Amino acid sequence: MKNRTSVQGIVLVALFTALTVIGTTLKIPLPTGAFVHLGNAVLLLAVLLLGYFKGSLAGGLGFFIFDLLNGYATEAPYFILESFIVGAAAYAALLIFKKKPTALWQIVVIGFVTGLAKICMTQLKNTVMLTIAGADIQTAFISAMAKLPATFVNITITIVVVAFLYFPLKKALAATTKRSFI
Repeated sequence: MKNRTSVQGIVLVALFTALTVIGTTLKIPLPTGAFVHLGNAVLLLAVLLLGYFKGSLAGGLGFFIFDLLNGYATEAPYFILESFIVGAAAYAALLIFKKKPTALWQIVVIGFVTGLAKICMTQLKNTVMLTIAGADIQTAFISAMAKLPATFVNITITIVVVAFLYFPLKKALAATTKRSFI
């Protein structure tokens, strides 16, 4: 039974990795250079359904693969780190509900907490990148805010998508795997 469980875990991580790549590939570019996509929703679903480590790993690998395939190779390692940090925020929020959210509002709260972590990570990354490019820290911080509208849209889409999909996916996963991953 242990081998079956580990094979299931590997398959689910691979599945959510592929779904993250696909979700991020389906994008709407914005004038700021950022884009709106569904990859963050897949990451949050992976953490909620597979647990912190497997879910964050799946999301991180999915973003990494997307970045390598789409000309963002220099940012690929960062997104593995970000997936684990944002995944930790999601998992911490999940722990508030004893790992068993039962109501839609609880999923929205988890999405909101996850979104706050994503905003902080995006602002930090963009500020550091602009500082490395030569801007002073104050200018870099203010300029980095120009990319936040895409993050706000991504967070809103993530909360809506996860709110609609979490409970049906949780039920389907429970019926097919016969065990909980978190």
